Amino acid sequence: MIKLRYLILCLLFCSFYSCHQNSCPDVPLIILDTDFGPDYDDVGAVAFLHCAADKGEARILSTIVSNRHPLAAPCLDIVNMYYNRSDIPIGAPKKGDVNIGSWENWLDTIYANYPHRLLSTEDVPDAVEVYRRILSESKNKSVTIVTIGFFTNLFHLLESLPDQYSELSGVDLVKLKVRKLVSMAGEFPNGYETNIKVDSKASKYVVENWPTEFVFSGAEIGRHVKTGVRLIQDTTIIKSPVKDIYAYVMSRIERDRYGRSSYDQTAVLHAIYGCNPFFEEEKGTFVVDEEGHNSWIKSKNGKHTRLILKSDSVILATYIEDKMMHKPSK
Repeated sequence: MIKLRYLILCLLFCSFYSCHQNSCPDVPLIILDTDFGPDYDDVGAVAFLHCAADKGEARILSTIVSNRHPLAAPCLDIVNMYYNRSDIPIGAPKKGDVNIGSWENWLDTIYANYPHRLLSTEDVPDAVEVYRRILSESKNKSVTIVTIGFFTNLFHLLESLPDQYSELSGVDLVKLKVRKLVSMAGEFPNGYETNIKVDSKASKYVVENWPTEFVFSGAEIGRHVKTGVRLIQDTTIIKSPVKDIYAYVMSRIERDRYGRSSYDQTAVLHAIYGCNPFFEEEKGTFVVDEEGHNSWIKSKNGKHTRLILKSDSVILATYIEDKMMHKPSK
């Protein structure tokens, strides 16, 4: 029954996506901003994004880290190289003290077991510089930013001043070039979620001052969407950092034995495919206090949008994990 429902949903999805593509022939141009360190669902989200890019359904402009941990950028680069995209620009914050290691030290493990070009996160350019360069080179209202980490980089981007890339301020540059921001952040209707609270000052500022469409995929969306089991059991997937990270951590954390919550993948899914049968949207205002607690005020005139899951979580998990199991295009 689940397989039949999944097949029906996939057919509906293809119909929705075809409609979306016909009305907007250009594939989404994505900048992914990830903490790539504590939780490992970021790895699944990066894999999902590369799968979409291989299928011609998205174009990756950059992958940026919001975590200053020394191995965050090198390990993100390892995953990009696995998908044969070693040319993707990577940036990292040069300001702030957000430096968080990984569960069960999965960053150290993947760094030790895979060839890497970067020795440290300090080796990559400032995230704001990467943002400003890419945005300045992009068409107006063409870029979708997806944040699946902290708001540190976006805070500094909004506060940035004119430079060699653009004579515009950060706010004006974002307003001109960015189509929308999609964030895995917060919990609805109320919460105290990691991506908001780690750098609560940045979160509050970005939420209150972001000048384009702003969509939230809350923690309640991906919590029960479990992925990873089929990925690590697939014997045809060989020497994959994605598979190895999931296998390594899932074998060490009891609650993840039967799959990891797919928080970040839901935001990437919505950023790429937009109109789809998995979610519905609700308008309102997302409120963040000084400590990082969030609340939601439903309003048709609100400047924010939140996703509401309308799909069976098992069917959504199957769809997401199919993307995570994608093998790199040669």
